[in-house]
Amino acid sequence: MTQPFATEWGLIGAGEIGGVLAHGLLKTGHPVFPIGRDTDIATALAAKPDLDGLLVAVGEKDLQPVLEQIPSVWFNRLVLIQNELLPEDWRKHGIETPTVASIWFEKKPGKPVKPLVSSPVHGPKADGLVAAMQSLDIPAHRVTDSDAMLEELVIKNVYILTTNIAGLETGGDVEDLWNNHQQLARNIAADVISLQEAKVGKAFDHQRLIDGMVKGFDGDPQHQCMGRSAPQRMARALSQAEELNVDMPHIADVAAKQAG
Repeated sequence: MTQPFATEWGLIGAGEIGGVLAHGLLKTGHPVFPIGRDTDIATALAAKPDLDGLLVAVGEKDLQPVLEQIPSVWFNRLVLIQNELLPEDWRKHGIETPTVASIWFEKKPGKPVKPLVSSPVHGPKADGLVAAMQSLDIPAHRVTDSDAMLEELVIKNVYILTTNIAGLETGGDVEDLWNNHQQLARNIAADVISLQEAKVGKAFDHQRLIDGMVKGFDGDPQHQCMGRSAPQRMARALSQAEELNVDMPHIADVAAKQAG
């Protein structure tokens, strides 16, 4: 007897990460309907009302404009893949229960996927996304508790912002940063944690966040600290800190050195 097709997913953002996840969805039997960034998203979704999941894997600057275009009927089918992601990013649109993932694998153009640690996923569509990654030998796991997932998102933010901002001063890889510039890394991480706590209105166990960051370092010791978006990340963090009246003296010092 012929088996029916698995449920179809939509994809907004078919870049390197989105492409990997689409491959995994296809490998686990889910047809994928790509929606180009220049497409009218609501119109495209109206043509595919039975999509089971809607994966949004765009860059940081594109996330808010994309979410503004998605009708509310899709909110519980959303799957958000994003660095620097926090609940305020989706709640400002009235989205309450999306599936969210903290992606801990790297994919550069022309190079194979490089997992660092297992990627946590939380929400209604978590099982499908976890299965898609695991089909490609990318470690992933489901997180059932929303508070635990919030901590996972913050850990990734601490990792991304600390390495990028510290890397503006040190260059090099994360192994060099932690072995030879650990105090700088800890200072920058402390500033980042202060910002994260202000953004979510909740205190975290700082050592658990640092331990999570270092686990990421251990997953790929040669990972370069400073990506091309590092200056933009630092500027965005400083702008957010000013809005929230958060003191980030160590990041401000790095910014001053860069400006000088």
